[in-house]
Amino acid sequence: MSSAITGWEHPDPLQRADDGLNCHHDGQGGKKARQAGSSSSSQPTYSVLDVPPWYLCILLGIQHFLTALGGLVAVPLILAKDLCLQHDPLTQSYLISTIFFVSGLCTLLQVFLGVRLPILQGGTFAFVAPSLAMLSLPAWKCPEWTFNASLVNTSSPEFTEEWQKRIRELQGAIMVASCVQMLVGFSGLIGFLMRFIGPLTIAPTISLVALPLFDSAGSNAGVHWGIAAVTIFLIVLFSQYLKNVAVPVPVCGGKKCHTSKFYLFQVFPVLLALCLSWLLCFVLTVTNALPTAPTAYGHLARTDTKGNVLSQAPWFRFPYPGQWGLPTISLAGVFGIIAGVISSMVESVGDYYACARLVGAPPPPRHAVNRGIGIEGLGCLLAGAWGTGNGTTSYSENVGALGITRVGSRMVMVAAGCLLLAMGVFGKIGAAFATIPTPVIGGMFLVMFGVITAVGISNLQYVDMNSSRNLFIFGFSIYCGLAIPSWVNNNAEKLQTGILQLDQVIQVLLTTGMFVGGFLGFFLDNTIPVHLHSRNKAWKDPPFDGGARMVLVEDCSLPQRELRERPCDGTLDGPGREGSLEERGLLVWNQMQEDSEETAKALEVYRLPCGIGTKVCTSSCTQYLPFWPRLGAGSRERGRNLLARLFQDPSGARGKGASETKL
Repeated sequence: MSSAITGWEHPDPLQRADDGLNCHHDGQGGKKARQAGSSSSSQPTYSVLDVPPWYLCILLGIQHFLTALGGLVAVPLILAKDLCLQHDPLTQSYLISTIFFVSGLCTLLQVFLGVRLPILQGGTFAFVAPSLAMLSLPAWKCPEWTFNASLVNTSSPEFTEEWQKRIRELQGAIMVASCVQMLVGFSGLIGFLMRFIGPLTIAPTISLVALPLFDSAGSNAGVHWGIAAVTIFLIVLFSQYLKNVAVPVPVCGGKKCHTSKFYLFQVFPVLLALCLSWLLCFVLTVTNALPTAPTAYGHLARTDTKGNVLSQAPWFRFPYPGQWGLPTISLAGVFGIIAGVISSMVESVGDYYACARLVGAPPPPRHAVNRGIGIEGLGCLLAGAWGTGNGTTSYSENVGALGITRVGSRMVMVAAGCLLLAMGVFGKIGAAFATIPTPVIGGMFLVMFGVITAVGISNLQYVDMNSSRNLFIFGFSIYCGLAIPSWVNNNAEKLQTGILQLDQVIQVLLTTGMFVGGFLGFFLDNTIPVHLHSRNKAWKDPPFDGGARMVLVEDCSLPQRELRERPCDGTLDGPGREGSLEERGLLVWNQMQEDSEETAKALEVYRLPCGIGTKVCTSSCTQYLPFWPRLGAGSRERGRNLLARLFQDPSGARGKGASETKL
């Protein structure tokens, strides 16, 4: 999440610090600032269709790998304890190498066959909560002897079977749930579902991905709070205080060499903090400043506790499907992972639109979104088959990195995918990351999980939070998402129905905070009526671009679907009188989909490679597939533009009769 901390401050690491003022929204002043800076800062150096020089592709591919490194390494380390692997760093290194390999494979699939935007794929925290809930069932709790390092023989068949049967159970649940994601994507159902899912559903869902993990972060940091505090201090120092400090870098071009400014601390705050804290632990280990007794406080901060991993790990190890055995399936695990799939899909759709905006591409049309979600489901299927213990999703932190580098070329992401494949094959690479001292990991978790929680809450910027209705929905949803799982974990015997499979399903779902909070937010947001006096409050001070479209609401010129939900006569039709679109934040939330109609440029960006759908496989039957590119988009767009001009006066203003016109 390194770029999630700083990625939106500077559109360019070589840009001046005061250019970031163009990102603020303060009524008319903010609008003018945006207009002034849009021409210079909105256009990327390399757009999605451009091909930079090969050396630049490699360097920026390495940067994307390093940006995603924290999240990729964190997922296996979080799952290690519940997989009974806390004392087996060698197997942890195998899991890290496997997730590297699968992430690279899924990235290439997404770039070539999916949404076709430069989005990196990697492990998702949305699957962590249901996975931990499933592994907390009585049948899958680790035996007591696996918590004692002196009793664990990592090479014994008994220990191997203990952790492999748990990861096989995760594999089966992920593979079945991924089929649901593929169905939702390739069938076009994701567009239908997004009409009912708004910010009041997304905010508690994403926030509750990270909030329940406070115990894991605190336990790891508590191994040595001094080392953890140093890690946190360095991350905060680099990402917040030194982000505007430029480091001179020598650059040679042609016959002359000169120095250029590079915002090193803004681009790599987590990586730099991780390396410096790791070096500090090494120095304290060499000087024996840290205790050598295994039971002493701070012993796990030593770098030699996992030192044999590097010597034991092979130089080359090729991950393959079924490497841990044949996957097993349980109903409880499948339902729990499906809850994570839903959260992952919604977050990915938002990433698609954000990525398109940053790389200078038109908003993705429906067929591209459907195809992207379907390919992500295929990626989860591959992740389950390879045995990462997790799925794959679009990485928001790498989308933020696009805003920093201003290089949105697909070929850069292809280079990053190939690099991930190579890192997954080199066994020593995964082993090196498995030796990170525990308190360093804990300090990184505290910052990372805090940022993920804040990202979830930031979705409320689209909602009128002066409304008591919205305050109630968010507060009640997120609080129940913490309270109910805690009670169920302590009182599981009180939910016994006599049917073992049903008991497991209920326990997994009710101990997954993101499912509880997300379901309550979804149900309440779509059923609680709204107070009419507050329905127009959000229009008076629009917090983001799109004010022109919001003014059109008062002229009754919204599409017919929205007219039925919010007529201009001040009434709300429908028996339930659900919350108005503007108060719930759905109007601007859905604005992106209204703007995603295909244009000639959209067809060029989001079409399939090798002329598929445009030169070959152009049968009329394929046009009915929800994920297939549509032909003739350019002419339809020209027709829409002509109709729009017919109802505007020469100055560009909408005519008086526009409110009575239905296109």
